[in-house]
Amino acid sequence: MKRLLSMLLVFGLVLSLAACGNVANNAKNISSSSDSVTNEDVMSNLEATISVQTESGWMEYYESAKARVLEKYPDATINLIETGAFEHMEVIDTTDVTNPDVADLFAIPADRLTGFAQNNVLASIDAKKIAESVGGFGNYDAGLGGNLRVDGDYLAFPMNIETLIIFANTANADAIGLDLSQPIEFTELGPEDMLIPAFNAWFGIALTNSAQIELLGKNEEGFYSDLTAEWADLRTEKQVALMALYSYWKAHDELGSDVWDLNATWGYMDSAFATGGTNALRLDGPWGTAALSEKAGNGEDLEILPITQVTINGNPLTHWKSGWGLALNARIEENPDQMTLASAMIEEIVNPEYAVDLFKKTGKILEHVSAETYADSDLSETDKKIVAAVLESYEAAPNRPLFSEWGSVWGTWENSALSWSAVKPKSVEEAYAEIKAAFDAMMLNY
Repeated sequence: MKRLLSMLLVFGLVLSLAACGNVANNAKNISSSSDSVTNEDVMSNLEATISVQTESGWMEYYESAKARVLEKYPDATINLIETGAFEHMEVIDTTDVTNPDVADLFAIPADRLTGFAQNNVLASIDAKKIAESVGGFGNYDAGLGGNLRVDGDYLAFPMNIETLIIFANTANADAIGLDLSQPIEFTELGPEDMLIPAFNAWFGIALTNSAQIELLGKNEEGFYSDLTAEWADLRTEKQVALMALYSYWKAHDELGSDVWDLNATWGYMDSAFATGGTNALRLDGPWGTAALSEKAGNGEDLEILPITQVTINGNPLTHWKSGWGLALNARIEENPDQMTLASAMIEEIVNPEYAVDLFKKTGKILEHVSAETYADSDLSETDKKIVAAVLESYEAAPNRPLFSEWGSVWGTWENSALSWSAVKPKSVEEAYAEIKAAFDAMMLNY
């Protein structure tokens, strides 16, 4: 009903503007000295007020975007609320969208979309119109934009794309004779050559995605999981990927390393990646650049690779088309002026002309900006490699499952994988039985 009312209001506004335009044109024909009223004049007189959530590190960039919007709408008011995105979402979770501390425009990670939609937090956005205005999108629905849609409504606009990439310590790679210019087969590496905290599903899916193993999927018939199948019924490529995972665990179990330790793995991996350590390749996100660069000879020994350069049985690792979106508060959906102003703010935040500045100030990478744009900029060489690797890795990635039920997978995968260290399975079949039992129990909920 709200969307219908908004459409009627907007339609009425359009008719009004069209009428003004006709009057102005007629007046112009009668007398060249008469003042004309145009759509641009009407829109520039927009007096709407909106609030916009921004993190402290983003403030400078958002102030610039705000200034550009107010050049177009000088009578409008845009109030920036300085608060972390997760803190802002906590306010939404504990109160509701009518709370003045909840902004009219705010950033959300893709995996919060479904839950917010179910709780009527988000307004429907004319995303295709915004995409056309800012430009650069090919098939909008094939990327993050299409994944930010629920029941046909676009509920957020792509702000930042995320996926995992490969960090390499070139000195450590040289020490083991690893050629970083060629595809790297994971099953041919030593156990410490590449470190992955695979018991954590955020990293483990890079292996399962290589074999198209669906931890939890949804189709016309409902929910399903490939990990409830009997071992003998799994396709060969899925068995091979799980064999690689089991062999990786077994090798580290025999070494007595901390890679399969919930609490100790991060410190162990950091130490091993340092120049002179035992680790050459590290699966991580672009947010890890500063810390990993410091360990790799303050950047002297750091190389960045797309995730697809590593394969399992010839199948490239992939992560997810994940990321963040800019969303609008449902309370403004019935106010066309606020929706117009908020949409204009979205357009300026993701304006391709300022993509490099956005990355410098926020670390955000825009889906609709080419790798060449970043490569030809004044970004550092490391930053250029990061952007290029993320864009290439993202292109090959499947969409992230956004239904709220996927939340059960995190603990199910982690607990079953960590159980191997206690159970000590003697074969991949025994190891898989632990995973299958956990996913069988999970699926009882659906």
